[in-house]
Amino acid sequence: MTKTLRTALLCSVAIAAPLTATQSAFAGDTVNVYSYRQPELIKPLTDAFTKETGLKTNVLFLKKGLVERIKSEGANSPVDVILTVDIGRIQGAEDAGVTQTLESATVNKTIPANYRDPDGNWFGLTTRARVVYASNERVAQDTITYEELADPKWKGKICIRSGQHAYNIALIASMVAHHGEAKTEEWLTGFKANLARKPSGNDRAGAKGIFSGECDLAIGNTYYVGLMQTNEKNPEQKDWAKSIKVLFPNSADRGTHVNISGMALAKHAPNKANAVKFMEFLASAKAQQIYGQQVFEYPVAPGVEASDIVKAFGDIKPDTLPLADIAKHRKVASELVDKTGFNEGPSS
Repeated sequence: MTKTLRTALLCSVAIAAPLTATQSAFAGDTVNVYSYRQPELIKPLTDAFTKETGLKTNVLFLKKGLVERIKSEGANSPVDVILTVDIGRIQGAEDAGVTQTLESATVNKTIPANYRDPDGNWFGLTTRARVVYASNERVAQDTITYEELADPKWKGKICIRSGQHAYNIALIASMVAHHGEAKTEEWLTGFKANLARKPSGNDRAGAKGIFSGECDLAIGNTYYVGLMQTNEKNPEQKDWAKSIKVLFPNSADRGTHVNISGMALAKHAPNKANAVKFMEFLASAKAQQIYGQQVFEYPVAPGVEASDIVKAFGDIKPDTLPLADIAKHRKVASELVDKTGFNEGPSS
């Protein structure tokens, strides 16, 4: 391991279990994790893993550039396990060649096939639904479809973040998978015409827009509702959450589009045996329950219940479309966002 890489790992401000001067990133009792998820969200998981196995976890949090960092580190990379969110990002890690196949009967038994890569390069742990936030005061209906977002009755009433954001690209890619490119372009054009403003902000900004009256509908992930409901640091977000109800699109037919928080085994994992143990632990019902409660998401393991906060969002019928199929249409989805001028917002 190079001196530069060792220093980078040791000096990270986001190490969950800091290495001591006598320890090494290649020590026999450690697992090194690069994560897009904040350390405080996964600490209960790593603590439970250490308690159960005696193995320590070193977690490096990267807000961006995770894959690029691993590629630059090459064969000397200390990372064993990659934790990330969104099918685009986790498929991107595979496409960049920084993952390797994991063959584990334990993992495959727990994680349904539609939430894992057919070749074993990545695995979903929890899901988040891409839903419609609707005004409690101004929207009477309690059901909706994604297709309906293009209905002229919603003209000037929908808020959304950038169409090129990974969460929306996955949703649009799912529409391509279900309806084909031409129909999706037509839908996206109608959707654009119904926007209240140019796509901007994040999912929470959509809820804020509903609270302020700027829009009646917004597109967002379910977990943001839990984050807003429990936000003590910014209590105004609790009011945003109270102003909305969660509508699960297409509940009466194919089901609601879901995305994942997932894991992958790093290509050059120096502590591979420990990494596999960690991944098998993360796939367990115990770990998924812990993780789901921490991040307000749905465990993928059959029989593992979501937290009370998540269950209160309402009943969900997930779309069973394999996420690997959605990943195949990401490029087309991105091209359609540009082709329709979606991010330019509604016409004047």
